[in-house]
Amino acid sequence: MKAIMVVGTTSHAGKSLITTAICRILSRRGLRVSPFKGQNMALNAYVTASGGEIGYAQAVQAWAAGVVPLVEMNPILLKPQGDMTSQIILKGKAIGKVSATDYYEQYFELGWQTIKECLQYLSTEFEALVCEGAGSPAEINLKHRDLTNMRVAKHLNAPTLLVVDIDRGGAFAHVVGTLELLDPDERALIKGVVINKFRGQRSILEPGIKWLEERTGIPVVGVIPYLEQVFPAEDSLDLLERKPAKANSELNIAVIRLPRIANFTDFDPLESEPSVTVKYLHPKQELGHPDAVIIPGTKTTIADLITLQKSGMAEAIQNYAASGGTVLGICGGFQMLGQSIADPEGMEGQSGKYQGLNLLPIKTVITGQKVARQRQVTSNYPQAGLPVTGFEIHQGRSRIENPADQKSCQPLFDDANLGLVDSCQSVWGTYLHGIFDNGPWRRAWVNRLRQQRGLKSLPTGVANYKEQREQMLDSLATQIEEHLDLTQFI
Repeated sequence: MKAIMVVGTTSHAGKSLITTAICRILSRRGLRVSPFKGQNMALNAYVTASGGEIGYAQAVQAWAAGVVPLVEMNPILLKPQGDMTSQIILKGKAIGKVSATDYYEQYFELGWQTIKECLQYLSTEFEALVCEGAGSPAEINLKHRDLTNMRVAKHLNAPTLLVVDIDRGGAFAHVVGTLELLDPDERALIKGVVINKFRGQRSILEPGIKWLEERTGIPVVGVIPYLEQVFPAEDSLDLLERKPAKANSELNIAVIRLPRIANFTDFDPLESEPSVTVKYLHPKQELGHPDAVIIPGTKTTIADLITLQKSGMAEAIQNYAASGGTVLGICGGFQMLGQSIADPEGMEGQSGKYQGLNLLPIKTVITGQKVARQRQVTSNYPQAGLPVTGFEIHQGRSRIENPADQKSCQPLFDDANLGLVDSCQSVWGTYLHGIFDNGPWRRAWVNRLRQQRGLKSLPTGVANYKEQREQMLDSLATQIEEHLDLTQFI
């Protein structure tokens, strides 16, 4: 099996973007391609058809390759929690939570064995593998236990691209320093340097490229211009780089940037709406008067709920809802909208029962059993009869316990356990991730906001977001292929 490794001099150098583009480029050349990331630390996850969790970025890379996402493409997913621990997802299944120190003492050998098994499986199913590293491959205090970078490259004997972000400055020092800190057998695998996020005239950069190639003996195989496309991000730091409000925006939607915000990729389709601006608000910021407020998913529902309460954001959301504002909660955000959240087993830390925002008449109990599955349902609201697909990832059960409360809200879908909307259709809650990927449902929800503003409704007969994503993936691959020479790699 042919393999390419993509590593970066730093986090956010553009590894995921380059890996995604190469997957599409090779797929268009007729190869059956699979992405791979041995270990990923992220709170943006996707559920495969088998019910296993992987990093959302690897799902996007699989779609770029034109194949179905598999758990083998991301054998280890670490989901950070608020108590200096992470939940371990091994081949799609949660197997526990552990601190960083204990993880490498207890799970390193198991992790590496699992990675090798997954690579072996992928080698029987695919012709080419595009592997993504994590962070930097030259962290000298971590290299002996690094499961993601050059250990994988050496195992596959994979020619490796080193990506550097020139927009941040210090690119030449980053490249030289990284190469200096690699072991000789690791450095021998670096076959090309990719300078990413370049703004300016290529002619001004040429002397630096010539010096770098002479200094390192490694060719610069790509100078990628700064691309404005926003692709699914790995962690919440990427939210700081989101674009400002659109000039032609008619609706403003506020997403609360929870401390452990998860699956904020849910809102990429909303950001693709030309008339909608999505703004991420820190809990200590003023809520203002947006057209809708969204409380997103989170890895630590109770801790983030307490943050909202202590910061005053919880009261601001309650007052906003009381004045007729539209509030939507997804997954953990849905749980927060209820009357209470109980954690009898201490799954999120300290056991106890906590008061919710009391905007929906549900009570939630956090349990050890995790629900992770794809779903296909039919909508009741905001428009009946729309087919809706998505996926669940949660460790809680939410129920209406008081029969008298049944009339105060209605099921969003034909599965009443998957979401509710209040009788005024102003407070919405659902366990369904990817809900906005469904074009007609998204437009129907947006149109309700538009009607409240006295704006004309938009057509609801629009394609699902996956079609727009396909166009974006093609555009990304075309732009990067023009500036990247993969001749010696495949």
